[in-house]
Amino acid sequence: MNHWEGICEFIAVAESQSFTKASHRLNISTAQVSRQITALEQRLNTKLFYRTTRKVTLSDEGLLYYRHCRALQDGIEEAERTLGSLKLEPQGLLRLTAPVTYGEQFILPLLNDFLLTYSKLQLELELTNKTLDLIEGGFDLAIRLGKLTDSSLMARKLATRSNYVCASPLYLQHYGIPHSLSELQHHQCLVGNHPYWRFNEQGQERTWRVNGRLQCNSGIGLRDAARKGLGLVQLPDYYVQQDLQQGTLVAVLEHYRAAAEGVWGLYPQNRHLSPKVSLLLEWLQQGLNTPTIRISL
Repeated sequence: MNHWEGICEFIAVAESQSFTKASHRLNISTAQVSRQITALEQRLNTKLFYRTTRKVTLSDEGLLYYRHCRALQDGIEEAERTLGSLKLEPQGLLRLTAPVTYGEQFILPLLNDFLLTYSKLQLELELTNKTLDLIEGGFDLAIRLGKLTDSSLMARKLATRSNYVCASPLYLQHYGIPHSLSELQHHQCLVGNHPYWRFNEQGQERTWRVNGRLQCNSGIGLRDAARKGLGLVQLPDYYVQQDLQQGTLVAVLEHYRAAAEGVWGLYPQNRHLSPKVSLLLEWLQQGLNTPTIRISL
């Protein structure tokens, strides 16, 4: 009995959540993928997937089986990499996830250049503001912003970002310039995903709850509101740097500005030796520290 039969098809379906997408990835027919999965389920006497007309999801047993199969596949790929061929010219599939706006404006342009440079590589990028499980999702790399919480992953700092509190000159002329955190309660604050802003007060990190008429999960939308004089906003530098330089926004509470946060590349420990992942990390690190890309919508 060939214990490997159907494994590649199973991993492809598990990671793409689609028999059709799996067939495209493997360059075989959808019917062949379906036959292999059915045969695998029969051999294991276990239901690996729940199937609907819209989605294919792993069963609990399928998720457990996927984690072991993915580790085995990673081991095989690592064994092949020891021959040195991939070190000369990286090839194969890389799966990434990144935050939506940051990914669109910074990561994706660098990935496009990466593909132009290394023609044998394939890339799949999922842009989402959700914190996805890298192992369960079969991702090689995740771009995360700010503080890290998952200690089970390896991390490399790719760049930094600073948060600025700023407002339009018209707003400050009308409502005044705040000089202390306590004065924020008297101002209209444009709120993002969380109603807390981060500061540094006498060397200590501090959060401060803010309120206002507008709450929005779009940094671009909040910046537009600030430009139009609707209130104070706290946003990362890549949103507001151009406005600060042009004077359309003015930074305030600068002596309370929190220390710069990290932009991180996270990857599973069992994949940290992959030459193509290492190469991509170096590419992103160099690209993100070259000040050529700015959000200017």
